Amino acid sequence: MAEKRTDITLRCTECKNENYITTKNKRLHPDRFSTKKYCPVCKKKTVHEEKK
Repeated sequence: MAEKRTDITLRCTECKNENYITTKNKRLHPDRFSTKKYCPVCKKKTVHEEKK
């Protein structure tokens, strides 16, 4: 049986721009995802969090 993955949008915490789209398994990881990624608007690495 294939695991169902959900598309999520990552948003910069500084400028609030939505820069990345990725997937995650919500059954195994129900909490909100966050990671450091490059923001082209801020022109630096910032923390990006899962959009609500």
